[in-house]
Amino acid sequence: MTKDVIEAILERRSTRRFKNEQVPRATIGRIIDAARWAPSAGNVQPWEFYVIYNEKKKYELASAAANQRFIGEAPVVIVVCTVPEMAAARYRERGRNLYVIQDTAAAVQNILLAAEGYGLGTCWVGSFDETIVMEAMDIPRGKIPVAIVPVGYAAETNESPARRPVDEIVRIIE
Repeated sequence: MTKDVIEAILERRSTRRFKNEQVPRATIGRIIDAARWAPSAGNVQPWEFYVIYNEKKKYELASAAANQRFIGEAPVVIVVCTVPEMAAARYRERGRNLYVIQDTAAAVQNILLAAEGYGLGTCWVGSFDETIVMEAMDIPRGKIPVAIVPVGYAAETNESPARRPVDEIVRIIE
């Protein structure tokens, strides 16, 4: 059973320790489907998703991400790529430089929340050498990896991180 979306938002945590338990492929399929339904500028959908089960490839990704070993230890890793020229064809430079990032960020957030809804842990990893990731995944030119998301059953429960107070971040204009 999946969680309510607000519950998923409030309970989601970055997971860096995973149980040695496989995630059903059908569940990963549903998570990718959730990513595919993310909003995108002009519905261009300038993204591709690489789903990695291969142990060697997962550890290559971990190495590319400053040796963050938990990436290799996750049962599944999703690499989210953007395709800038898809957005540029419709929105020129703003599409190429901004909308593709916004669009793929929305897709990543959907991955994180869908995974949480299925009781899975994730971590949004953005610190990595994109050239090494592209070579390891054989990503063709013109596609750029923007996020690595390890997915699996969490081996630990993390505390809720601090958040800035609402009155510090919201400006109401009437």
